[in-house]
This record gives sequence, C-alpha cells and structure tokens, in this order.
Amino acid sequence: MSQASPIPPDDPLPDIPRERRPQHIAIIMDGNGRWAQRRDLPRIEGHRRGVATVRRTVEECSRIGVRQLTLYCLSSENWKRPQNELDFLMHLLEQYLIEERGTIMEHGIAVRIIGRRDGLPDRVLREMDKTISMSSANSGTTLCLAINYGGRAEMVDCVTRIAEKVRQGEIQPAEISEQMLSDHLYTAGMPDPDLLIRTAGEMRISNFLLWQISYAELWVTELCWPEFQASDLHRAIRDFAARDRRFGGLTPS
Repeated sequence: MSQASPIPPDDPLPDIPRERRPQHIAIIMDGNGRWAQRRDLPRIEGHRRGVATVRRTVEECSRIGVRQLTLYCLSSENWKRPQNELDFLMHLLEQYLIEERGTIMEHGIAVRIIGRRDGLPDRVLREMDKTISMSSANSGTTLCLAINYGGRAEMVDCVTRIAEKVRQGEIQPAEISEQMLSDHLYTAGMPDPDLLIRTAGEMRISNFLLWQISYAELWVTELCWPEFQASDLHRAIRDFAARDRRFGGLTPS
C-alpha cells in the first residue's frame, strides 16, 4: 500500500497537522467545456487546459503528502457526447499516460485505474496497463484515475462477483457484509475519500464513488477545472481541517 510523502519544509499549510488533513482526496473535474465556451474557444481547448490542471494538482498532492488522489476523468455517461469530443478525450488520455511517466516515476506515484475497460480503444488500454505496471512498486501518492467509470455500474459488477461466489459455494449469503462489498468494488484495498472536491459549482455527485464517499466531506467551488490552482487545493484542505467529523457520533465535550 502506498504511503504519503513527508510534509515538505516549505509546507503551504504549516498550522495544520497531518492528522487533520485529508489522506484521500477525490475530485470531480467539472467545467472544461464551460470554461472554453465563455472564452469563445472550442470545448476541446477546455479539455486541453484541464490536463495542465491535472498535472499541477497531482504534483502538489504528491509534494504535500496526500496519500491518494482520485480523479473523475471519464464517466460512463460521457459516451453520450459528440464523437469528435470523445475522440479528442481518448487522445488526451493516451498522451497524458505517455508524457507523464517521467513525472510519475520521479515523484514515486503509483497509478491505478478504475472503471470498465469495455469501449476504450486498444491503444489507450495498452498505455494504461503499461503505466500501471511500471509504477506498481512506487510507494508515494496513489493516483487513481476513474475512466469509463460509473458508481452504479461498479455496484452491479460488485454484486455480480459476489453472487457468482455464492453460486459456486465459496461464500454463504449470511456471510455478506459491508467489508465484503468493499472488497469486491473497483477500489478494493484503497481508503475511502476523506474529501470530495467538485469544480464549476454543480451541487451533485454525478454517480461518482457512491459507496465510498458515505462520510466524505464535500467542497464545491465555482471555479471551472482549468482555473483550479494549488492555492484552491490548499483552501479546500484548510476548510476540511476546520470541520468537525463525527461519523454519526457526538463531539466530545
């Protein structure tokens, strides 16, 4: 299991101790198209600029010692978009996986990918598998990319796997527990998110990590994803640290 890097000497949040920081941050990267349209640019230019934001966010999370960062790259519902936009997104994904390998290895980042492989081009699958393999021994921040991902589809796949084990007699229905479901999700072995960030001001979850975010703190900004800076990440972490997380209990007096 990956471990977060030590907090750097030039830590931007020196007053927030490690135990008050989110160890797993998940981000719904929304607003690329809207950012472009407001500037009379094609939507694909927003996606291109969004890749730069991914790069700086990944590097900053690694630098300040975040244990895991999960990014919602492509939802299972995004296939409804125009074909030229989908083709460009696949090109950007392939390009990112190739071009960022140096940075991934330099920072000791371990890459994991969740979602269904069906429908993804073979060339993208090859680069995904290569990047996962070459970074598998890294012990720094885990970068989890949700690609062709849907929370409901994940639950269907989870239940299907468990049902097959019941059918084969490997487990009994009475043995099914929350932990067993967690162990059969795409995210098996990963910690649940502590903090869920959404850009572009939308107040919804959009079928993202429905099981895993049951106790995540939500943080929404009006900024579109291409506008999101390291300082905004710091602000989200600072707000998280100030919250009282009771997990259904009461705050000690």
